[in-house]
Amino acid sequence: MFRKILYPTDFSDCATKALEYVKKLREAGAEEVVLVYVIDVREIEAMATGVAGLGMTTAEYENELQKKMRDEAEKKLEAVKMELKSVGLKVSVKTPEGIPFKKILRIAEDEDVSLIVLGSHGKSNIREMLLGSVSEKVVRGSKRPVLVIKRETTIMW
Repeated sequence: MFRKILYPTDFSDCATKALEYVKKLREAGAEEVVLVYVIDVREIEAMATGVAGLGMTTAEYENELQKKMRDEAEKKLEAVKMELKSVGLKVSVKTPEGIPFKKILRIAEDEDVSLIVLGSHGKSNIREMLLGSVSEKVVRGSKRPVLVIKRETTIMW
């Protein structure tokens, strides 16, 4: 039924809780996971605002931030990948840049996934109030089933 799963993560507690569901779905026939971390370009732009004159241009600073974010994410993604492989799942990893919900929806279509599994509250509740919840936008925009894991959810299988 859910052969190929898209698991977007921001490495928050909620995303980690969603990972437990992804692993359990192996028992229900899941074979493959597309593991995704989206480098949020809006976050980079916001952090880079006003750095001109500090020894580098805004573009140079944005590139430096992006490289640092990618390096950190790739280390964490490798650990998650190994965890998923340990339960018998085939795993591919993607680290695109862009607006998270848009990239998640695009990857879901491009990869023809059976299910998207994600946490309901990610990095910052305040940021979600300002920008809108990624999980909410994914649910509203997805043509695929979406399993949203709430912060207090407990697996009872």
